[in-house]
This record gives sequence, C-alpha cells and structure tokens, in this order.
Amino acid sequence: MIRMESSFSSSQIRASFPANRSCRKKDFGRKFPGFFNVKAASKLSKQRRPQNIEGEFYVDERCIDCDTCRWMAPVTQVFKRIDEQAAVYKQPLHGEERRKALQALLSCPTSSIHTESPPYDIQEVQRTFPIPIDGKKLPGVYYCGYHSEKSFGATSYLIVHPEGNIMVDSPRYTEHLAKRIEMLGGARYMFLTHRDDVADHAKWSRRLRCDRILHSLEVQIDTADVEMKLDGDGPWTVGPDFEIICTPGHTEGSSCLFYKPMKTLFTGDHIAARSDKSFSIFEMYNCDSVITQLDNVQKLLELDFLWILPGHGRRAEFKDTNEKNSALIHFLADKGHF
Repeated sequence: MIRMESSFSSSQIRASFPANRSCRKKDFGRKFPGFFNVKAASKLSKQRRPQNIEGEFYVDERCIDCDTCRWMAPVTQVFKRIDEQAAVYKQPLHGEERRKALQALLSCPTSSIHTESPPYDIQEVQRTFPIPIDGKKLPGVYYCGYHSEKSFGATSYLIVHPEGNIMVDSPRYTEHLAKRIEMLGGARYMFLTHRDDVADHAKWSRRLRCDRILHSLEVQIDTADVEMKLDGDGPWTVGPDFEIICTPGHTEGSSCLFYKPMKTLFTGDHIAARSDKSFSIFEMYNCDSVITQLDNVQKLLELDFLWILPGHGRRAEFKDTNEKNSALIHFLADKGHF
C-alpha cells in the first residue's frame, strides 16, 4: 500500500460551497478556440458531416473538436479539423491504421465517430485498452481512452505500480475498461487534478474501491465525499516515487502528479502541448488567475521531468532537462513572463 505523507487532511468539507467554485468550462464553450458548448452539442444531429470523405468511417455533427481523434491517429491523418470540427480526411484501410481509428471511435467523448456497419473487430480493439504510452520509455504508464463528455473530453491515465496503482483523472465508466484495469491490478488511488476532470469518479471509486485524492479548494457537491482532501500548498508525497505539486492558476487548487522515477508530470489543465509543438495553458478558460498559472508554470523549471501528460491538449516528450527548460522559457517569454 502506498503511504500518504506530509500535511494531508481527510476531514469532511462543509456541505455548502461558494459560488465562485462552480466555474465550469461548459459555461465558456469548448476547451479550445472554436469549440462548441458541450450542452449545445448534445442537441445536434448524429448525421454524417458533409466534410467527411466518402467511405466507412465518419464523424457526426455533435463533434466538440476536442482533438482526441487527431492525436490518436496522427501518422496517417485519418481525422482532420475541417470547419472547426473533426472529419474523416482519409479512410483507414487495415492493420494499425484501422486499429487506431477504432480506438478513436471508442474514445470519442460524444460518441461522434461511426462506421456505416458494425465493425467486425471492435471487441479486439476494446481489449487494447488501456494503451501503453511508451512500453520502453514509460513502462507501466497507460492511456485509459474512453474520454467523457462530463469532463469535456479530458484524458485519463493509469499508472501500474508495485505499491498500488494510481488512476489519474477519470475516464468515462465502461465495463470493458473496468475489467481490463482490474486485470492490471485495479487502482489503489484516483488522483484528480482539478474539479473539471472528475467525470465518472464515483463509479470508478466504487468499482475499484480506490481512494480519491483532490485538493480541498476543488471540492464541489459532486466530489464532497472524496476520501482524501489536500489542504495547503504541499507538496505531498505518495510513497517514495510520487509527489503531488500544487499548481494553482487554472483553478484555485489545480495540482499535478510527478512520477519521479519515470520523470513524468501529469499536468491536468495546468499546461499542455499543441499540435504545432508549442504550449497552451488555456487562458480563455481560466477560472482563477492567468498570472498565478504562469508563475506556477515557471516553477516547473525546477522539476526534473521529460514527459508532460496533460488532461486536455497533447502530450510532450523532451530529450533532456535542458530542452524541457528551453521550451518552457520560450513559452514564458512569449507571454512576457520571464
């Protein structure tokens, strides 16, 4: 069992919550420029977008342009952003190309990706989840897939660890994924980076019997019963290999999980890469303070990590600490913050 250390409070949070803690991204539309409001998207048609190329796979009009399908199948460019939504740009033929397209279909938060007829190999693809991020460089670190509309399409991860597995943020609850995660040892903890990416946390907690960890400033009515509430500025250690870093700015209690031996930082919505390899901190969806968020991005210069695994946006890998720090300094300088 992983031992929680440092100043940690599991006390109950009072039942009433200040109104300024209910800042939700659905109030601001989608996660990136051009995103539809998720609530509005649910009212749109499941019909095939005319921007799709002819063929078996297609995207419907409910797409919220979360970018998931595009980074899941990047090499062959099966999916492309056309008129502020995803569309099938190239029909996947077979093998790896088809497998990645079906993984994207299963992971789409609004179930907006379809095939003209039921795919014969869908069960085989379901068994590929959770997917290793990089089996050689990041052994035991998995991408859960099955993004949830409740968290605006946020990415969730599973860390397999000898002292107890950790799920980072919540995917959509599905029986297929639950069984696969149980085969990997279940989860001892569910670390929730901030209030917006909690999705089906309660269902996962009941199924896996895992303790949820969330900063007390992020607790809302739907997370009032989380087992472990962090108080103060941290950092907090989870055994010898993990450290929780308090990185407020995006929200008041946003936090990152630092997996020290793997030099990997799970950032939630604190910072992420874009498709052009630059960074984003999602300023237009900030619920607290952009200046505070930039201050805490600057603090990342002190951490020795080579991977960024975000909640929204794209992951980043650096060849060494110098490259990581140079990229962060360049980003901060562009923001006039270095």
